Amino acid sequence: MKHIICIVGNPNCGKTTLFNALTGSHQDVGNWPGVTVEKKVGHYVHNSVDYELVDLPGIYSLTTVSQTGEDERVARDYILSQQAEAVINIVDASNLERNLYLTAQLIEMRVPVMLVVNMLDVAKKRKIEIDIEALGNMLGCPVVGIVASREQGVFALKEMIAAFLQNPSLPKLSLRYAPAIEAAHKQIEEQVKGVGSEHPHWLAIELLEGANGARESLDADTRARVMPIIERTEKEFSGNLDIAVADARYKLVAQVSAAVEHKAGDLPATLTDKIDKIVLNRIAGFPIFLCIIYCMFLFTQNLGSAFIDFFDILVGGVMVTGFGELLEAIGV
Repeated sequence: MKHIICIVGNPNCGKTTLFNALTGSHQDVGNWPGVTVEKKVGHYVHNSVDYELVDLPGIYSLTTVSQTGEDERVARDYILSQQAEAVINIVDASNLERNLYLTAQLIEMRVPVMLVVNMLDVAKKRKIEIDIEALGNMLGCPVVGIVASREQGVFALKEMIAAFLQNPSLPKLSLRYAPAIEAAHKQIEEQVKGVGSEHPHWLAIELLEGANGARESLDADTRARVMPIIERTEKEFSGNLDIAVADARYKLVAQVSAAVEHKAGDLPATLTDKIDKIVLNRIAGFPIFLCIIYCMFLFTQNLGSAFIDFFDILVGGVMVTGFGELLEAIGV
């Protein structure tokens, strides 16, 4: 029996490194159907069981808007297709709060999720400690800490995946919106559930956010019933309904991060920080700026004058005189 799982995360969180650590050289590379987005599928065996791992594009959000590319749509559609039995969400331990926004959306999707907290070594250097157990308890899903670049914790991850797939479950944490949004969401969910939507909870959220293609996916009758609810709710938030939905996620993420992330102390100031403190000073900054501009002016003047004779000889002697002699030589 072969299990299929997918991995998703922000860019630069170590997703590809983890994918390579799990699958090694057993990888197939192609494109997702209809788009030029790269598709990577790998395989590995653990305890005589075969696992297929699908590497989804690196994204910050699952909400598709007109400004985003195909990556968000590809990742969202694959997760919702339920081809994978579970989703591995990898996050950067040194930027936990920013990475957990995507986790909040996966919780909203109501799909089986496992969280992998990567780059614990980088977080340690920055004097950041993550309480892995507390994070798992708050999210209500399995969580493991790893250092993918050194393959630390990869075996524990494989064990966690094997145990979780025996009985996949949804995260126990739920997201709470403003009361007006909660009421509108419930009404819209009932409407789209009645026309056979496979993911009414998530579709209702996308409709409220104005996600690209969400409203167009409804038939005319359903759209006619849903749009008045959206427009009424949009009016309550002065046209900023999408911001209000995102704000609910940010609040949840901030609460979770504050509870599980602990800083052992202040980081020592780097050379860049020390320079910034001087050149960005509100009093000394402007005089320093003028001094730098003046130095650049002197530099260009002095450097330019050194090449005046060179270019004079090059253009006058070679390009003019030389070209004239060449024409005389050929009898022109």
